[in-house]
Amino acid sequence: MDIKYEMVPTRDGYGKALLKLIEKNKNIVVLDADVAKSTRTLWVAEKFPDNFIDMGICEQDLVGTSAGFALGGMIPFCTTYCVFLVGRAWDQIRTTVCYSNLNVKFAGAHSGISVGPDGATHQSLEDVALMRVLPNMTVVIPCDSIETEKATIALTKKDGPCFIRFGREAVPVITSEDTPFEIGKAYTIREGGDVAIIANGAMVYEAMVAADELGKHGVSAMVVNLHTVKPLDVGAIVDAAKKTGAVVTAEEHQLIGGTGSAVAECLSQHCPTPMEMVGVRDSFGESGTGAELMKKYGLTSDAIVDAVHKVLLKSNVSG
Repeated sequence: MDIKYEMVPTRDGYGKALLKLIEKNKNIVVLDADVAKSTRTLWVAEKFPDNFIDMGICEQDLVGTSAGFALGGMIPFCTTYCVFLVGRAWDQIRTTVCYSNLNVKFAGAHSGISVGPDGATHQSLEDVALMRVLPNMTVVIPCDSIETEKATIALTKKDGPCFIRFGREAVPVITSEDTPFEIGKAYTIREGGDVAIIANGAMVYEAMVAADELGKHGVSAMVVNLHTVKPLDVGAIVDAAKKTGAVVTAEEHQLIGGTGSAVAECLSQHCPTPMEMVGVRDSFGESGTGAELMKKYGLTSDAIVDAVHKVLLKSNVSG
């Protein structure tokens, strides 16, 4: 794209939101698992030490203690690396928090494959599938630092368990303070008539780049920011499918069980539509820079363009 966007890590939006929230509401408490500098909760520890607890590297206790704070009327933000939060403490998230519908906010930092050099053990590619299957859970994947800030604030207004997922690397800031954001409501960034590209997280920018490239070759692509995977905006997805007749999803996650699966479930029930998915294909990651890994695992605008061409062939055959 010709526009030069500011590059800011999404985690910065999380840290900024926590400071704003605690400034107004001292019932908010932030718990971290010894990665406060990385998750930006260190900003809370420095400014509001009474509202911050470092639990150490014990994710199951992190979740259990957060549940206790919720039972005591506080609003806990349970924060650590996404792969360890969801992977190590899923039982506590499921049974202690979701079963009792407790008001715990889970923040999974360093998500996806773009976390880079730390390798497969630290690259969370399964978390959306694991979290969206849980009853009572809300799942949000913001696209940039501004949307992460808005989403974090919005989660405090929604009662019950919520999960927000964000990365480590700086990504283009493609939204503004005026861009609409509402949990459970997808946002159409660009209208189009030939194909709908439905994306979230870092893949929203890649979808925008892909749409520009497709436009040069006469393909009109709609771009939808599906920042909330649960509850799913069924109306927006069906509307996009009806307008275009072809859908491509793009996510920084395994294709199995993630955003693409959620969209496919929706369309199969409400509006069967030719569809392609861009994401990680049943594979663990490896060590490398974020950019190198995104390219190797097919999480780029070029991959989205290829998927659009494939789905348009399907659409033409079925039509």
